[in-house]
Amino acid sequence: MNEKQPWRDLLVEDLSSADIVILGIPFDENCSCGKGARYAPDKLRELSGYLPPVTENGEIITARLFDFGNVEKNESIEAYFRKVEAKATEAMATQKFPVFLGGDHSVSIPLKQAFAKLNQGKRLGIIHFDAHADICDIYDDSKLSHASVNARALENDFKDSDIMMVGIRSFEIQELPFLKNHPHQVLLASQLDTMQDFEIANEIITYFASFDAIYLSVDIDVLDPAYAPGTGTPEAGGLSSRRLLNIIRKLVRQLPIKAMDIVEISPPRDVNDITSWAALKLLLEIFSIKGQKRGRNK
Repeated sequence: MNEKQPWRDLLVEDLSSADIVILGIPFDENCSCGKGARYAPDKLRELSGYLPPVTENGEIITARLFDFGNVEKNESIEAYFRKVEAKATEAMATQKFPVFLGGDHSVSIPLKQAFAKLNQGKRLGIIHFDAHADICDIYDDSKLSHASVNARALENDFKDSDIMMVGIRSFEIQELPFLKNHPHQVLLASQLDTMQDFEIANEIITYFASFDAIYLSVDIDVLDPAYAPGTGTPEAGGLSSRRLLNIIRKLVRQLPIKAMDIVEISPPRDVNDITSWAALKLLLEIFSIKGQKRGRNK
């Protein structure tokens, strides 16, 4: 393929004219299984240039994107996460819709810290699409593991009742108490299989109806490995790309989702880049909705 400009016609060089800001976090040192997610931000940019700015239903996407580039690492993990938090704060403070490209899921830890600090005084929520609960206090002797994302959120202005997990089908034993104590906040993959897409979305929308600002975190392994083989910890029995598109599109339209990340895409483990293509398809649909919300494409 001939190289094309990332984000194609959506990219702008003037931040003030953007609706959406992009920030890459190419980091996978806290991954417990298959690494490679550090290559995802640049792979997504590379492939994005081949996608026309049109939704799957033939609507022109008029949202505009400003890309901050990547937060590169040349320090300790702790220092790097502080740098990520600072750069994420800058992106969120633009009042544009921030989209963060991981990276393993641990990059959500500083991202959610920035989100909580910038939205103090508001009722904040987290919608966590994933095969895994990611609520281990410590995993692989680390409190910053990609399996500890939600545990760390609970230490940074989020409460148990602020988190809903969707598509879960794998638990560490230490995570089972959350499932037992918060059954209505964990939508298991096996449950989703018995529900229509609109029913899933409506259940999430109803739960978060009184929240002021929501952080959406999408681990690509919420998809079945048939649709997303390029990920470090694949789990059989997940959603199809079609279902994920249907559900998230409805959530973004009807809930106050103010920031999001998409993580755990591992290009070296992929097959024909289909995992990256799936992520980009989802992102383009979200871009279109966010463009409409800013008065475009009415």
